[in-house]
Amino acid sequence: MRAKTVLPAVAMTAVSMVLTLAVVVMWLGTAVPWPVALVVGLGIDGGWLATLAYERRLAAQGDHNRAVTAVGWSFGILAAGVLVAHALTAEESAGAWLAVAWLPLAAKALWLVHAMWERTALTPVALDAIRGIQQEARDEAAVARARLRAEAATEETRLTAVTEAGARVARVQAKTAQTLSSAWSTLETARAGEETGRALTSVTARVTPGVTPRWELPVWGATEPLAARSLESAPALTDEALDVIVDEIRTSETPALSYREMAARFRAAGHSASEVRLRAAWKRVA
Repeated sequence: MRAKTVLPAVAMTAVSMVLTLAVVVMWLGTAVPWPVALVVGLGIDGGWLATLAYERRLAAQGDHNRAVTAVGWSFGILAAGVLVAHALTAEESAGAWLAVAWLPLAAKALWLVHAMWERTALTPVALDAIRGIQQEARDEAAVARARLRAEAATEETRLTAVTEAGARVARVQAKTAQTLSSAWSTLETARAGEETGRALTSVTARVTPGVTPRWELPVWGATEPLAARSLESAPALTDEALDVIVDEIRTSETPALSYREMAARFRAAGHSASEVRLRAAWKRVA
């Protein structure tokens, strides 16, 4: 993985240094002796390479120096400026020279990318742990989605079944009501008809001579009113009466009964009181 970032930076650095040296020798060789031009080119490339090496040493130690970084970028800008100036003054192939004038800055940027990769690089163990955590999170999310979909499908099925059952009950009730209405209408017609009434009364015994008993329609529901409730709810006990009953039950045995035993006997005796009032009475008498 390290080679994926360091090899492009090394290749770009080599090309940039060779190109800068060649341009300086060709450009300045016409104005000064070529050894002087060679020294100038080597000076630019040497300064660029020296600052790069020192930056790499600091990075290996986990350190950083802004002054060294500024000097390195200054040498890179100087090399790019030389290439741009040569391209602008070249009589032939000016566009081609100008197109490669960015190589020194590109090499510097690649080393910057490689340094950032080194600062954020993780060991294989850490990467495996991260992948395991991500996979576990994906598994949990998938299970949660499946559970929600299953619950939604179950709820939909339940609602459909309840709706269909309700519809069936409504249809049966409507049909029954229609049947009862038809039967009641038939009975009313039979009761109100003159011929039918005469035929029905002819077979009934007369209670009083000269009086024909009237045929009545059947009555829906109970024919006699419900008797009043035989068991009325007992009135609530007052606090004083409740205290007396609780104290009697508690002290009915020696030693005195616990709250649970007293409450059980209180209910068994037919008395009624809320749990809050019963416990409050227990606290008062105990």
